[in-house]
Amino acid sequence: MPPLKLTVAQYATSHTLEETLSKIRVITIMAASEGTNLILFPEAFLGGYPRTSTFGASIGSRTTTGRKQYHEYWTQAVDLGDTHPDGLGVYDAPGDGTREFLESLAKDTGVFLVVGVVEKVGATLFCAVVFVCPRGGIVGKRRKVMSGGDKTGTERVVWGTGSPKALKAIKTEIAGQKVTLGAAICWENYMPLLRATLYTQNTNIYLAPTADARSSWISTMQHIALEGRCYVLGCNQFVTNRTLPPFADDTAASLQTDGAVVDIAEESVLCNGGSVVFGPMGEVLAGPLWGKEGKLSVVVEDLEGDIVKAKMDFDVGLSGHYSRSDVFKLEVMGLELEKTLCPVS
Repeated sequence: MPPLKLTVAQYATSHTLEETLSKIRVITIMAASEGTNLILFPEAFLGGYPRTSTFGASIGSRTTTGRKQYHEYWTQAVDLGDTHPDGLGVYDAPGDGTREFLESLAKDTGVFLVVGVVEKVGATLFCAVVFVCPRGGIVGKRRKVMSGGDKTGTERVVWGTGSPKALKAIKTEIAGQKVTLGAAICWENYMPLLRATLYTQNTNIYLAPTADARSSWISTMQHIALEGRCYVLGCNQFVTNRTLPPFADDTAASLQTDGAVVDIAEESVLCNGGSVVFGPMGEVLAGPLWGKEGKLSVVVEDLEGDIVKAKMDFDVGLSGHYSRSDVFKLEVMGLELEKTLCPVS
């Protein structure tokens, strides 16, 4: 059985969508040359995380300048052409070419892509993640079910609420190994029942694109690895005042370095990274990566064996002995948990 190489890419969104797509191509091609089979990009990597942006919104009031800022943000978001009302991946509309770009990149490099995107549907934006298979194209997509995050919860000003129907783990085969991929975006990882939804589907590679760069976030990633007995990939951006997208406010307020502004050669760090990979026994395998852009990679020789050994004494998966399915029943609106194990793509 060939090894499975997993990579997280800690890079900042570029100033335009076109530039960011070019960046994702370069990073993926480089990772493929290094043997990567799956690569994870951060939350809102395509479209941009609106760090420091207020959009002129306060309770009971909006400004003309803020509406203009929202329009600028909207223009950088991606249109995947998904016409399903719950965003379940019915790609009947032409979109803007981003979907085809990602599918072509995955096919050409042989790398399974998991990418954080800001998706636009009409005038509404969603924070989402797409799963792009080299063989099957986009085989899954889910939108963040609760927009809050980043201390103030102001993401809700510009991001819509995703459907729980899309909380489906993706079962496929990568590098000859059977994998079940589940994704929770940023503070969704603090939602116990959302985590349970992914555990119930026997997720063995848990993907956590985020915008949270606090040191406490690392503890969350480790806890999930131990709780779910799965590999956990946490991926963030490293962002400075020089790499902020043009729609962001110039005056940065509360910054993601445990409350302090870090100055490196007169460059203010707004998000200090912290990408990390944990194994299914909670052991740190790579990172955390602080203070710079870059990639982290781990090689998994026997994914199934690692998960089974870790779950010998603690299994909260479907019918696992710690799930106590005779006592607890988990129901997710619109999602039949026991029927989400998709055929290999």
